[in-house]
Amino acid sequence: MARLFSPQLLRSLRNDIPIDRLITDVLSIPHKYSEGYFRFLCPLCSEFNSATNPNTNLARCFRCKKNFNTIDIVMVDSNSSFPDAVYLLKSVLPQYINST
Repeated sequence: MARLFSPQLLRSLRNDIPIDRLITDVLSIPHKYSEGYFRFLCPLCSEFNSATNPNTNLARCFRCKKNFNTIDIVMVDSNSSFPDAVYLLKSVLPQYINST
């Protein structure tokens, strides 16, 4: 069976779209800056006990102990499948590649 998405595309979606900007610009998840950290309302447990790490481009909820990459957070927030999340991220990828 042929792959639907190339490993290069998936890597680009996970690494080239800043997760904090995805949360604010695309997903519109409630967020705030607290104690110098970007925090967001976890789409799983609805707590603000979360943070993003710009060095790894990952997000973490410390209450439910869930780590999110860009694809994971789209899937959870929009209750979508993996392919649907990839298609959504693929549609917004050019705006992030061109803005760096």
